[in-house]
Amino acid sequence: MPANLTPEYFKAEQWYREATTNEEKILALERMLAVMPKHKGTDHLKADLRRKLSKLKEIATQKKRAGQTDIFHVPRSGAGQVVLLGMPNSGKSCIVGLLTHAKVNIADFPYATGGPVPGMVQFEDIHIQLVDMPPVTADYMEPGQVGTYRNCDLVAIVVDLSADVVEQVDVLLDFLVSRSLLLDEETPTVDSHGNVLAKPAICICTKADIAADGVFDKLRKHCKRNFGFVKVSAETGEGLDELPGVLFKNLKIIRIYAKPPGKPADMNEPFTLPVGSTIQDLALAIHRQLAEKLQSARIWGTGVYDGQNVQLTHVLHDKDIVELHFS
Repeated sequence: MPANLTPEYFKAEQWYREATTNEEKILALERMLAVMPKHKGTDHLKADLRRKLSKLKEIATQKKRAGQTDIFHVPRSGAGQVVLLGMPNSGKSCIVGLLTHAKVNIADFPYATGGPVPGMVQFEDIHIQLVDMPPVTADYMEPGQVGTYRNCDLVAIVVDLSADVVEQVDVLLDFLVSRSLLLDEETPTVDSHGNVLAKPAICICTKADIAADGVFDKLRKHCKRNFGFVKVSAETGEGLDELPGVLFKNLKIIRIYAKPPGKPADMNEPFTLPVGSTIQDLALAIHRQLAEKLQSARIWGTGVYDGQNVQLTHVLHDKDIVELHFS
């Protein structure tokens, strides 16, 4: 009986062939198994993939026991983690250096960045983690760096407007799409096994001061992706002041200020939650055990009158002030 494999399967198979780490191969194999048609024609193939998967998981377990570290694992910090993706000399390091004052290696030659370099960029009263990364090309990437993109909150594609924008965007989108890293209509956030797959993305267009006329519009037209584009220039400062706000907007998070009963709200250190979060979600973010004792809440903010009592399912908005009452 023929296997009649689907395009989704072949996409995952390509991801497996191009994977450079065991962790990526495990995710690709699990994706292949998840989208494989379930009938007798695929039984032998399914058994073979499961053997490969079992072997890779055993190797991964042995590495953990041996205490091997992954230099591309960047612990999250701040309100969200944004990881840059670009080709050599695209201006990634310059962006991180200017916005975060992290000790990046800014140079006029390619491959000056050898590993992740995180820094913190401030947006109003919160900090967002911005991570510089080694560049990728059509033929090469550093083994293991895919995991950094897999674990971030937002991918920032960096395109040099003074170079060939069509080549750059084609290479960078292929890098993301071939590894199921780009969130779109075909690629879910997680697969059927709960493994994290795709991430939202934006495009930061650098060197706007020396870009040819019309090249920005050419890039947007060629890209045909539903994500935001922002132009910046390290030389003139164009777009740099607006960029933290763009990152905040695309992280799709909100800031909530906690107000203890009978006391002023803490307006210095807001809680950050995903857009669409409720009063109950806020309580869980504060303390899981306390959330079980949550009885009521009052709110000052969008769409309510000051101090209004709301249900625990009430959807929060950016900069709401919330007073929680526990039993």
